[in-house]
Amino acid sequence: MTGVRAATPADYDRIIAVVDDWWGRPIHGILPRLFLDHFHRTSLVAESGDELAGCLVGFLSPSQPDAAYVHFVGVNPDFRGTGLARRLYETFFALAAADGRTVVHALTSPRNTGSIAFHEAMGFTVVHGQGHDGPGSDRVLFRRSLAPGG
Repeated sequence: MTGVRAATPADYDRIIAVVDDWWGRPIHGILPRLFLDHFHRTSLVAESGDELAGCLVGFLSPSQPDAAYVHFVGVNPDFRGTGLARRLYETFFALAAADGRTVVHALTSPRNTGSIAFHEAMGFTVVHGQGHDGPGSDRVLFRRSLAPGG
């Protein structure tokens, strides 16, 4: 059984050592240590025994009191298709809602069609795209309401 727990700063080295392999391309640059140093309380680690099964790095927005943001999610290929990513998101949604947050944002690359389909299946809607991170840096920005029925 895969357990999900709050991350700690000490989890960073373990996560960063595998994310490029999990994604099949270099993505470690989007996950600097500062996320687990400063947002570990709202980030999650999934483990199966001693094996790292997945992680979600997210935070409660300090500027938007109704919002939370998922910055990064990774699932070990051996655990894909088990519902682990859904479980990580649902755990984060509950954490955010318990803090009074009513909306969660996330983003992905327009070429990551699997991520887009997953987010839509999780109830997210697309709210932004072109030039999100500056000229020529298109992203798919998602929004999901945590309000009942939303």
